[in-house]
Amino acid sequence: MTDMAGKTCIVTGATAGIGEALAQGLAQRHAALALVGRDEARLAAVAKECEELGAPSVHTYRCDFAVLDQVRDLADSLLDDLPRIDVLVNNAGLAVQKRRETVDGHELVFQVNQLSPYLLTRLLLDRLVASAPARVVWTASDSHEFGPLHTDDYMSTRGFKPLKAYGRSKLANILTTAELARRLQGTGVTANCFHPGFVSTSIGRDHPLGIAFLKLARPFIKSPKQGADTGVFLATEDVAENGQYFYKRKVHPTKNDALDPALGARVWDDCAALVGLS
Repeated sequence: MTDMAGKTCIVTGATAGIGEALAQGLAQRHAALALVGRDEARLAAVAKECEELGAPSVHTYRCDFAVLDQVRDLADSLLDDLPRIDVLVNNAGLAVQKRRETVDGHELVFQVNQLSPYLLTRLLLDRLVASAPARVVWTASDSHEFGPLHTDDYMSTRGFKPLKAYGRSKLANILTTAELARRLQGTGVTANCFHPGFVSTSIGRDHPLGIAFLKLARPFIKSPKQGADTGVFLATEDVAENGQYFYKRKVHPTKNDALDPALGARVWDDCAALVGLS
């Protein structure tokens, strides 16, 4: 187990499920942590857990990824507080049953799962490069197979199906990871993403059918710790690959052109425009 003493790691969506397990895994390796979530009480509880597991310091930041201004404020706070950023783990995400729009005018799932982590990554990029060798790790999903991604309708205005909307956001995560890796070649910063497997988390629990399905599937469900294992591996161990999609600590095949360079560049530029970056 690689010791991360002297390293600073940011984990978004850190208050439950895979995010909490990611934070705990990094704490056990003695990383200093910056934990991001929406619930201040849960942030405090997870911070205490991580300190008890060996994290030398834990900062917490409340942020709702459904509000882009909060993401911008979060980036400012992180840059003020953290002289270096060794690892950024983009884990925050959600799934909903009905189409909703954010205060920024974007479809909720695409904003929370893709636009907000994209914006945060862009705003922290100079600090990551200055801290190199550094890493960006993104929690993706095999739900990307439910794409494809329609670049003329990121916001699902032509029809909203929960699984497809979630899958499109995860496909965008993989495309963005690969494009980020291409753009960062030679800087000492790498980017990879991973599929955690079928994990019992709070995603999908706002629907009766989802609750019933989870009860039936319980014998086959991974624990959050098991699901987070590949993410912790990518954040801490020597990984030769860059811009890849992992499952069970190994590069895994993708579908729907998830690693296509032309599509990745298009998604990168479109997301920049949607969040107001060049």
